[in-house]
Order: sequence, then structure tokens, then C-alpha cells
Amino acid sequence: MRVVVLGATGNIGTSLVATLAAEPAVTSLLGLARRLPTWRAEKTEWATCDIARHDLVEHFRGADAVVHLAWLFQPTHDPVLTWNTNVLGGIRVFEAAVAASVPTLVYASSVGAYSPGPKDRPVDETWPTDGWPTAGYTREKAYLERVLDTVERDHAHMRVVRLRPGFIFKQAAATEQRRLFAGPLLPHHLARPGLIPVLPDVPGLRFQALHSFDAADAFRLALLHPVRGAFNLAADPVVDVAELSRLLRATRVPLPASAVRAALSAAWRLHLVPASPQLFDAVLRLPIMDTERAREELGWQPRHSALDAISEFLEGLHTASGMHTPPLSPGTSGPARTHEFRTGIGKKP
Repeated sequence: MRVVVLGATGNIGTSLVATLAAEPAVTSLLGLARRLPTWRAEKTEWATCDIARHDLVEHFRGADAVVHLAWLFQPTHDPVLTWNTNVLGGIRVFEAAVAASVPTLVYASSVGAYSPGPKDRPVDETWPTDGWPTAGYTREKAYLERVLDTVERDHAHMRVVRLRPGFIFKQAAATEQRRLFAGPLLPHHLARPGLIPVLPDVPGLRFQALHSFDAADAFRLALLHPVRGAFNLAADPVVDVAELSRLLRATRVPLPASAVRAALSAAWRLHLVPASPQLFDAVLRLPIMDTERAREELGWQPRHSALDAISEFLEGLHTASGMHTPPLSPGTSGPARTHEFRTGIGKKP
């Protein structure tokens, strides 16, 4: 099996390339990314590719499967640019897969594609996927779900699988995630149990997480099994402020969501943090997902708990961990994070 992976140098991409390199059924891999890594994996060749501009069909010809992971999180202050890359670029990926007669297309959707839902009971893959309309990330994920509906309808010969994971963490991705969501002003030495004294206890802050290598294993299984459609991915337990406070040995302080949002909004408008207040709104409304289908039809079983994944992320923050790929390398931030300040917090690096 020859597999093409778009977005192969990021959080999930590096885990997936390593996972597929060890899979006997996979004979060769092509990793596509905007910037080439110095990291290498067995069976893998690399090529530069921007999904919004470059020819994709030539890369896809002869592939047994295409896995689309590529995503642009910044600039959060320029939703037109992220739309052009994520949505229009995503459509180009899907069209190229059809044009190259690729038999299998696996797409990394997200819990963020879901419409607001309950926090006290899980929902399955039939829950509406309309996102949260004011958050660019969720709006773009939801739109591509509609595009894939059309691809499935018009090209029934192609096997289309969409995986909808919760928040994905690993130690080596911590520096990238700090850069994308918290920005350069977060002191990395505080990311240790006992060093953060208090946590805001915001009503409705419950979410699901999983380890990057567990997510990669679900993608591997989706490639190997003759399945179609959507699969929710998350590990236990569901994470709330009580779980986080135990993990960090911090005291919970009740705060209304409006107060936290107001502070985040002010910081975002001043370009002090890259994460937008609209994304905060979306997170508070994400449903809790039922993962039974992935466990039964894929035979997927996460090896790490959600808290294990978060603990690795915190260790990665504390040690400024990374990998030798442009998205994950601590060097991307520059000395004393100067590149982040120079390009503008919340802008495309």
C-alpha cells in the first residue's frame, strides 16, 4: 500500500508517519508539507506542497490512499487567509484525489465540526456538524464536512473516512501548541504540577483528549479496514477543571465564563495571545463524543488516558520539547521566541 500524507510534519502527521512506517501493509509513504523536515522515517520520501497553490494530482497518482491532515491555525486575525487555505485548499485536495482515482481518502475532521451539544451525555457520529458559526476553526471544519458529503454522493467508488478526534497532545508537539494557542508570553517553567496555584473553574468547561500516537493508530486502522463514514476519537476520562486541578495540584476558583472571555478577548485584540475568544466560545459548547463505533468497527483502543496525554503535553511545555520538523521545532520560535514577536502574535509564522 502506498500512502500520501498531507500535513505530515505536524502533531498528528509525525505520529502517523512513524506509525505507518512500522506497518507491514504499508510499502511506501509520501509526506507532503509546506516546509521540508530534517526528520526522517523508514519507507518515507518527502516533497514540498502547499495545498492552496500547488499541483496535487501528480503527487496522488498511483497512491492507494491519501490522508489529509494539513491545517493552518494562524493567522487568527485573518479568517479569509485561513479559509482560503483550509477550506479552498481542502476542496483542492478532495478534487485531486478524485482526479487521480485514489481509492481511499481519509480526512482529519474534529470534534470542532460538531454543533453545540450536551456535556452530560455522549453523542454519536449522527450529531449535526454545523460547528460554532463565529469561530473560524469550527466554521471551516463544518464546511468541509458538507463538501465531503458531496464527494461521497458523487463518487461512491471512493472510500471516504472522516475521523473526528478530541484535543490531541504529545510531548513533542507542546512547543508548537504553545506557539499556536498561548503565544510567546507563556512562561514554560510554570507548566509543572504545583507551580500553578489556581485554575479558573468555568462552568461548562469539559472536553475530551487523546494522545497523538493513539490518534495515529486510528488513522492506520481506517486505512487497513474497509470502513466508511465518520468515527469519533477520544480517550477516557472526560476532562474538566476538577481533573485538571488534581493533575496540576492547583486550587479551583469559580469564575463566570463571561469574565474569562472578556480577558481573553482583550488579550487577543492587543495581539498578546493568538487564540481567539470565538474559539473559547466554541470549546464551551463542544459536545461529549461517544467513541463506541471506533472501538467496535476499527478495533481501536487508546493506549494512553486523556490525562496521560495532557501530562505529556505539560512535560513538553516545561522542557520546550519538539522534533526536527518546522512546525514542531523549538527553533521555529527563534531565540527568546523572537520570531513569534516579529511575525506578530496570531499571524502566520
